[in-house]
Amino acid sequence: MEIRELRSFCTAARLKSITKAAELLQLGQPTVTTHIKKLEEELGTPLFDRVTRPIQLTPAGVALAGVATPLVEGIDGLAATATADEEDGPVSLASTHDIISHALLRVVSIFLKLYPRAHLRVRSALTGEVMDMVAQRQVDMGLVPAMGSSEDFDFTPLFASERVLITPKGHPLLEKPLVSLDEIAQWPLILRKRETDTSRVLEAEFQRKGLSYDVRVELDSMDMVKRYVALGMGVSVGPRLAIEPKDLDDLGIVSLSSLLPVEQAGVVTLRGRTLSTPTRSFISVLKDTFSEVASTA
Repeated sequence: MEIRELRSFCTAARLKSITKAAELLQLGQPTVTTHIKKLEEELGTPLFDRVTRPIQLTPAGVALAGVATPLVEGIDGLAATATADEEDGPVSLASTHDIISHALLRVVSIFLKLYPRAHLRVRSALTGEVMDMVAQRQVDMGLVPAMGSSEDFDFTPLFASERVLITPKGHPLLEKPLVSLDEIAQWPLILRKRETDTSRVLEAEFQRKGLSYDVRVELDSMDMVKRYVALGMGVSVGPRLAIEPKDLDDLGIVSLSSLLPVEQAGVVTLRGRTLSTPTRSFISVLKDTFSEVASTA
């Protein structure tokens, strides 16, 4: 016996109509009839008296209904509960501090308005650590500023991750267009720690060019970096996504897209992993939000 056959039988027994059972189950009437006939063949006895109207259960039908109805209702209730739990389950993601503090804020706000019962678990880490958490299934997805090729992950690009020079207002580096990183290397630098993507790329480029440079201060976040720069302690290089409109009151910002690589930030998921409904919904909001930002930029 299959559960779908028992479900058709129990529904027809309760409604005393194969037609109504088919409508309720959103099946064709021949399908429900076939299900019931298969049960009758397997049991070797009729389950319905089809002469009277509405149809009535035979003694064998009454016995089967008594056993099958609680079973079918229990299975259907379990499926409904599992679906509800899955739809209301938490979304876990990891990302870099700069993305969480800036680019992710609008996405989270929109997502929670669309899905007020949703729960988010957000972890901050370096890009390599984010990738490890995705690989080890500690989080459902990662949001990273750049992604190399890998057969272990799926990557969905979302927006361009550009790097910018950050200076105090009125700084000499703002007086003419930058043509080389040599000009930046001459000034005291205030950077995030060397393991971060931008600091790693910048210092690698300095070393490749054989430039001398002085990292005067290392800090944990771009928000702190911007405050130190605004006080005139040095200059910095950071992701444009960390720059807010209010920062322009105290800082000078210059694009470095011609001097440093512009990469694609996006969502990383473990290839082959089945994502929950809330996780797929969150990724959809990510795509829609950044597509809208790009179209209005």
